[in-house]
Amino acid sequence: MNNAKVYCIGVGPGDPELMTLKAARLIREHEVIAFPGKDANESTAYRIAVQAVPELAEKTLLPIYLPMVHDEAEREASHREGAAKIEEYLTDGKSVVYLTLGDPTVYSTFHYLKRLLEADGCKTQMVSGVTSFCAAAARLNISLAEWDQPIHIIPAVHRYDQPLADTGTYVLMKSGRRIHDALGLLKDSGRRAGLVENCGMESEKVYDTIDDVPEDAGYFSVIISKEEE
Repeated sequence: MNNAKVYCIGVGPGDPELMTLKAARLIREHEVIAFPGKDANESTAYRIAVQAVPELAEKTLLPIYLPMVHDEAEREASHREGAAKIEEYLTDGKSVVYLTLGDPTVYSTFHYLKRLLEADGCKTQMVSGVTSFCAAAARLNISLAEWDQPIHIIPAVHRYDQPLADTGTYVLMKSGRRIHDALGLLKDSGRRAGLVENCGMESEKVYDTIDDVPEDAGYFSVIISKEEE
C-alpha cells in the first residue's frame, strides 16, 4: 500500500482556536480530506476545521457517511463502504486526513474504519485534539479532578439506568435523546453538576446547575458532575 497513510486528526470540541497547530499543518500539507457525513457544510468537524484553515475548502473533500443506526448489518456496510473510499486514494499513493470531533481516541467513529483499513494493510496515525469534556470543564471554570479523585467518563445514552455510586467526578457524554434520563440520574444522586451544550460553537449554552437545563438539550451536550465539597 506504498507510503500513503490515513491521519485521523482531532479538530477539538467546537472553537476553531482550540484546534492544534499540528492538525492545521496536516490539513495544509495534504490534498485529500475526509470527514464524517454526507455533505461538508453539514459536517460539524469540517465546519470547525475550515474556520481554522480556510484553504481546506479548496481541497479534495471525501465524505464518509457512518449512520448511527441500531441495525448492525447496516452499520458494518457503511463502515466497509467508507474504508473502501479511503483505500482508493491510498492505493494511488495519496495520504488522507480524516477529521473527527474532539480527540480521536475518545468515542470516535474513526475506529470502525481504522480496524478495516489496518486489516487491509493500510497505515494509520491518530493526532490528538482537545476533548469536549476538558473544554466543557474549562468553560464551567471548574477542575475535573484534584489530588486523588478519579474521573469516570460515561456514554450516558447506554448507561442511563446505572446509579452514579462511585466517588470522584462523572463526565456524562453522548446523552442524545436520553438527556431526560441522564438528568434524572443526576438528581437522584444528589450530586452537583453543570452542562455545556455545543461547547465552543456559536450556539454554545452553559448551565451551571442541572436545574436550569432544558429537556431538549442537544446531542453535543457534556455533563460534568462533581461530589459536594
